Amino acid sequence: MDGPKRSQMRVRLRVTARRRGGAGDGADGAGGSRSGAGGRKHRLDAPVRNSAAKLLRREIGGRQLASCGGGPASAVPERFRNMQLQEEFDTYDDNAHLFVKLQFLKKRSKIIEIVAAKDIIFALAHSGLCAAFNRVTNKRIAFLNLTPDEVIRSLFYNKNNDSLITVSVYSTDNFSTLKCRTTPIEYIRRNQLDAGFPLFETESLKWPGFVEFDDVNGKVLTYSAQDGIYKVFDLKNYSFLYSIPDENVQEIKISPGIMLLIYDRTPSYVPLKILSIEDGKPLKSFRHLLHRNKKVDFIEQFNEKLLVKQEDENFQILDVRSSDITEVSVSKFMTPSAFIFLYENNLFLTFRNRTVAVWNFRGELVTSFEDHLLWHHDCSTNNIYITSDQDLIISYCKSEAVAEDGTVTPVGSINMSEIMSGKCIAKIAANDPALSIAPRMTGCTKRSRVWSTVSEALEDVTALFYDEDRNEIYTGNKHGLVHVWSN
Repeated sequence: MDGPKRSQMRVRLRVTARRRGGAGDGADGAGGSRSGAGGRKHRLDAPVRNSAAKLLRREIGGRQLASCGGGPASAVPERFRNMQLQEEFDTYDDNAHLFVKLQFLKKRSKIIEIVAAKDIIFALAHSGLCAAFNRVTNKRIAFLNLTPDEVIRSLFYNKNNDSLITVSVYSTDNFSTLKCRTTPIEYIRRNQLDAGFPLFETESLKWPGFVEFDDVNGKVLTYSAQDGIYKVFDLKNYSFLYSIPDENVQEIKISPGIMLLIYDRTPSYVPLKILSIEDGKPLKSFRHLLHRNKKVDFIEQFNEKLLVKQEDENFQILDVRSSDITEVSVSKFMTPSAFIFLYENNLFLTFRNRTVAVWNFRGELVTSFEDHLLWHHDCSTNNIYITSDQDLIISYCKSEAVAEDGTVTPVGSINMSEIMSGKCIAKIAANDPALSIAPRMTGCTKRSRVWSTVSEALEDVTALFYDEDRNEIYTGNKHGLVHVWSN
């Protein structure tokens, strides 16, 4: 059997430490900025609603689904035929007070992140409590919080060594320092959590420091504000590779094989430098001219293409090799809230006002979606999944369902759409008469009890993950419940 297929999509997870003494409590205070939106400084003109890292905070990958109905595009709808609500898991525990001491960890909290690997589902609640469930026995294995004051900020599945990395903060230092830990999946399966070990102990990851995992290049980028230095590590064995001084560096963007260093802007230009991500050697230094007194909405790097957008100005696509610039009118391309780069297809997705669009690097709109109106206005980053073949987008969307009195229900649907055509090929919707809770077989002890109705399971979905190996969709909701949709 073939091994897991590596996705050539930008898969990045950045977690930034909280400002010490900042406002907030619980997961809000401990959490700070959860992904690419939280950088070391205010980037350029503090624009940053941008970043693909913001959207792809979880691992994306998996095998091709030849054995599960995958393969030709014509067979894709069969992959999702007869999806049913199979299982329900609860991250809340009435006995939480026995092993956690922080009050907010004891409360029921919404699911903000789901990761699945090797028949194990990891569900992270907004409070910072993280539970692991065995998809074979359908039992909870354990909570991953090892100490009573640990607040887990985010998860990253490392395919390189089949382990789960947790990024946490602790009440003992006012949630201001990030701590990373890796635990092999097999040890988690056996509930031997003490088999894990800490990572990057030499780094001071206090605010505004961060750690960023880049699966495409197999690298980890850390920033220590205390030392004023960026460091790059190997994601396979966590060995140190090289360092980058932070002098005048506002932001670092990662692309396959390269890193883009964005320096402090001047009124009329921004200095840029491209490094080899393997050894940190400079490949090219240049300046990009800017409109004076105009905020920079975003600067993004995609292979040899540089994407630049300033407030109320045209969208620019610069070829850094030839210096050719393509401009797209501001009336045709408005600043999105997030990107996803599709490296294999040489395309990128934009998200704005609940809508999704696909563009090429000639500045042309390739696809607009016919039935894929996202549930959240701000493009909630945990409710979107792109398959490793980059052929499908699966999202929590607005539903057409209405109540008996004619009012619109607060229940969404899970829509699966083809990225190249924009066609919705399947959906999980409460108004589908064929959708039901899968019946329990007599004497079966490997099933969880599903207390929710189908409508309740599709209400206020806060996290979504598609397990490509098992061909199952996992959703989490505001009540801390995880639901399994499978055929």
